[in-house]
Amino acid sequence: MAAGRSRALDSLLQQKSISSSGSLALKAQFVWPATCAALIVACAVFWFAARGGAIGPQDWVWHASDGLGRPWTLWSSALVHHLPPHGIGNVLALAALAVLGHTLAATPNDAAALLLAWPLSALALFLWPQVTGFHGLSGVVHAAVAIVAMRAAADPAMRWLGQFLALGLLFKLALEHGWAAPVGYHSDWGFNVVYAAHLTGALAGFLFAGLFWLFSSGGKGAPPS
Repeated sequence: MAAGRSRALDSLLQQKSISSSGSLALKAQFVWPATCAALIVACAVFWFAARGGAIGPQDWVWHASDGLGRPWTLWSSALVHHLPPHGIGNVLALAALAVLGHTLAATPNDAAALLLAWPLSALALFLWPQVTGFHGLSGVVHAAVAIVAMRAAADPAMRWLGQFLALGLLFKLALEHGWAAPVGYHSDWGFNVVYAAHLTGALAGFLFAGLFWLFSSGGKGAPPS
């Protein structure tokens, strides 16, 4: 009798453990799209707040002349867009990456990598004296592309997609050559584009995605390629 009760209790605990693990796994699947969605919502809030006069956009834009005197602009500058097409283009790109990342089972580590790449992509702009200011989500978008590429490359069945995304991103960066020409006028947008932010965003995305892979795997197994 006692043995039967013990087996029944073990079975119940095992079922609860499986249910709990499944619930956690389900929640983890939505961390990446939720992070991307939060960034999109924040962009929308900044846009409407600026349009309504509640905030002055220049107070939230990163300026090299400020040094680190306004550290919050390392984050807030990515959320500021002066022209609707600029903001809409970045938001749509990030929304597509949110869906793609979710489809590829992007992990909470991927979301953490994006959040870390966000301020670093702006901080690294100090490397170019020609860059006097920056705003827009493009650095974060390029970081997200790099992270999604790494996530796809980690799955043998989707490695081709990861390689395609990574090579496409590297090809775009090579065409822009932001390391040599960090700022350039873009006739389609009608304003100067900080190409260096695309470069720093992509490199930060690759960096943090790689570091999270290294620490989570303990250095075992082949890295995404």
